[in-house]
Amino acid sequence: MRENKLKRQWAAGEKTVNGWLAIPNGFSAEIMAHQGFDSLTIDMQHGVVDYQAAVSMLQAISTTDTVPMVRVPWNEPGVLQKVLDAGAYGVICPMINSRAEAEAFVSACRYPPMGSRSFGPIRATIYGGADYPKHANDEVLTLAMIETKQAMADLDAILEVEGLDGIYVGPADLAISLGVTPGFDPEDKTVVDAIQSIVDTTKRHNKIAGIHCGSTAYIKRMWSIGFDYATLLSEARMMAMKAGELLPELKERTGGAKSSTY
Repeated sequence: MRENKLKRQWAAGEKTVNGWLAIPNGFSAEIMAHQGFDSLTIDMQHGVVDYQAAVSMLQAISTTDTVPMVRVPWNEPGVLQKVLDAGAYGVICPMINSRAEAEAFVSACRYPPMGSRSFGPIRATIYGGADYPKHANDEVLTLAMIETKQAMADLDAILEVEGLDGIYVGPADLAISLGVTPGFDPEDKTVVDAIQSIVDTTKRHNKIAGIHCGSTAYIKRMWSIGFDYATLLSEARMMAMKAGELLPELKERTGGAKSSTY
């Protein structure tokens, strides 16, 4: 079976960068895959990506050694198993708030006897190799999103779940749960302290810690406090940011009105 490069990098103590895909298009996914990200995550929760688009995006990512990941819409076995069968080498699952929810998530992603995943790796064997079913339990990543006060309260129990590789912090939902206005790269002490607590607890359990970020500076900061894995924006936001950077200069020279949005 094709090795999961992320697992090897983390075992070697490397910090890794993840890209985020919100545009439902194979070509844009292919462009991102050729930029050097360690992994790319297709967002099926808050993006506009459906299953059919996700499959074409997974195929596009496969033109490189970038690890293909999916953030599923919810902790639902049918969706989890379909994205794995389609060739996702890792799953980020939102709103895991308890040990029971973490156990259900992991079970849906692991073949028996470790879990309850149904057999049918229709594209996973094309991407991963003919022996995929034999090694999938060891290679496929499971990351539970920790983004509420409830999840923080049960974090030790969540991290004790066998087969869970680690966690992924969603700063916006975490901020909302803590009564703070959400946004990228939080500086509010309540949220910053919560993030530190999450990564410290995760490291005590020898699990992987990831987080969503809005700048390279914040990623470096998160790496410095213990995170192994960080996402830099999304391709949609990068495109909007670059257009927003370039266009104002032309608008000024032509006398045109500036846009107030991205």
